[in-house]
Amino acid sequence: MDLAKLIELMEYEAKRRNAPIFLHNTKLEPWQILIATVLSARTRDEQTAKAVERLFSRARSIEELAEMSVEEIEELIRSVGFYRVKAKRIKEIAEILRRKRFPETMEELLSLPGVGRKTANIVLAYMDKPAIAVDTHVHRIANRLGLVNTKRPEQTEEELKKIFPEELWNKLNSAFVGFGQTVCLPRKPKCEECLVKSFCKNFARGKIFNFNAEITP
Repeated sequence: MDLAKLIELMEYEAKRRNAPIFLHNTKLEPWQILIATVLSARTRDEQTAKAVERLFSRARSIEELAEMSVEEIEELIRSVGFYRVKAKRIKEIAEILRRKRFPETMEELLSLPGVGRKTANIVLAYMDKPAIAVDTHVHRIANRLGLVNTKRPEQTEEELKKIFPEELWNKLNSAFVGFGQTVCLPRKPKCEECLVKSFCKNFARGKIFNFNAEITP
């Protein structure tokens, strides 16, 4: 399987269909990517994008974000799920980060409130450090294509690292996410018009299934 070609086709489809991959199509700083990814947990991409735009229009630096009250943050991020819990976590993260350099390792990122492996990997990849961030799209599509046969995102991450060369790791999440938002949908995937169906073992078997999994931050 030509894995570079697979990524290329997914990226092409995402751009052609205007996928709402806001984290990858905007010029954000690492701290903004971190906060945006915290906001995205258990929330539809469109609602996350609205909250991100509102929050960053008011807080243009980590210092400004740290100065905001939890109530102010809550009001700006109401469109996301569990917004009250996330507002408290964002406030805590901002207060920590304004006093120190931005984390550059998995261990440092995981020490922050509300930051799990998926979030840490997205930030690391954005900073051009080798990482594969597994969210619902990556987990679903990797299993659908037959690249992996896994139950948990941690398993998917480890298996994908064995399959994909390291130089493709940082491209993987954005390609899979954009493709998952537009073609390989959780329900009723657009299999007949899919440009990567020749890579898909389940399509070859005539077995396409609905797939929805909850991934922690």
